[in-house]
Amino acid sequence: MKTNLSSEQASFVVRLAWEDRTSFEEIRERTGFVESQVIDLMRRELKPSSFRCWRKRVSGRVTKHRKLLELRLKG
Repeated sequence: MKTNLSSEQASFVVRLAWEDRTSFEEIRERTGFVESQVIDLMRRELKPSSFRCWRKRVSGRVTKHRKLLELRLKG
């Protein structure tokens, strides 16, 4: 995990993670962070209640997972 992030880099990843239309795959392509690393970063950077709210929103959300989105568009 990239632990020596600047506050600007961490803010960029958090902003991407909050966006519903930015998939975890796109976040990985743009920042190098895989989904589990994004979750860890969000847990560190957000207040506990904000983190829970975010996790509830992205869990199973089709647009956050490219493969789920592709399956939904095909079917």
